Amino acid sequence: MTIPMVDLKSQYLQLKDEIDAGILDALEKTQFILGPNVAAFEEEAAAYLGAKHAVAVASGTDALHLALAAAGIGPGDEVITSPFTFIATAEAICYVGATPVFVDVEPGSFNIDPALIEAAITPRTKAILPVHLFGQPADLAAISALCGKHNLLLIEDCAQSFGAELAGRMTGTIGAAGCFSFFPSKNLGCYGDGGMVTAASAELAERVRVLRNHGSKVRYHHSVIGYNSRLDEIQAVILRAKLKRIAVYNEERRRVAHLYSELLALPGLTPPVEDGKGVHVYHQYTLLTDARERIMAALTEAGIASAIYYPIPLHRQDVFAETYRNVRLPVAEGVASRCMSLPIFPEMTDEQVRRVAAVVRGAL
Repeated sequence: MTIPMVDLKSQYLQLKDEIDAGILDALEKTQFILGPNVAAFEEEAAAYLGAKHAVAVASGTDALHLALAAAGIGPGDEVITSPFTFIATAEAICYVGATPVFVDVEPGSFNIDPALIEAAITPRTKAILPVHLFGQPADLAAISALCGKHNLLLIEDCAQSFGAELAGRMTGTIGAAGCFSFFPSKNLGCYGDGGMVTAASAELAERVRVLRNHGSKVRYHHSVIGYNSRLDEIQAVILRAKLKRIAVYNEERRRVAHLYSELLALPGLTPPVEDGKGVHVYHQYTLLTDARERIMAALTEAGIASAIYYPIPLHRQDVFAETYRNVRLPVAEGVASRCMSLPIFPEMTDEQVRRVAAVVRGAL
């Protein structure tokens, strides 16, 4: 039984008629840039999330970049964030000329540890950028309190958490801005690159709209230096079809994750923790083990995919290694050395989950 990390083909086949018809309609109408499907998707996504404003952009990285730029973050500023995430989070901070300040993560959730943030705040700190890693919401109650106390912006990295909830509100609607990725493997994914910024204020949303479109509100009139970061119309067709089903997709991910956790309650394994601070949507099912290499070798032999997200914390990446050579973040470093992710996708059957778990158990 071959089992991939994510099965995009089976999901496409379920949606094929609707997606194909939508794409053909978009091709026939030939309105490819900032067309009606992009506008409709922005409205529908904002309504689903409960966001005041949503602006579709070309990628999740661009969402982070444009949100920071629109918020006025720039050279000389510091932005506090997690070291245990994909590099795009820190890249975006660097794009605007600011400096990422890495704060260690919680051992259970793998999200930034609010208890350690205040010690990292300096007069140059302008924002906190938590990541809702693997679909587990970060502790925004504690982080929001710190932002209020120190007059800092809260910008959420929601690349892995579309549809995750925290105290009855969805991630991306709690801070000044939320930044989403629609990379194909995400909970809500298109068939290329795509992203979105949600904003609490009309002013911030409008600045993102201008920045994504070459700094222009009116064609050939450019008020600022902007970027070419517009969600493709055809990708919007795909996202609109999937958005209708995202609640079901997330519940199916939770079904898979809970069955894994039931089957893998074993010595030598630490399954993901639902910390009770929000609804986890399991973009990844990531566990900790000292037997990572042995388990992954057994999975490979059985035709089952696995992955390590992320093997090197950001402060240990070559691009940052010199700057942060004296920084020690023991929890992130320890998690990176022991983490591994198992296949998870909405269409995954209980039989497939049991097969993966059997191989993991056998390797132990």
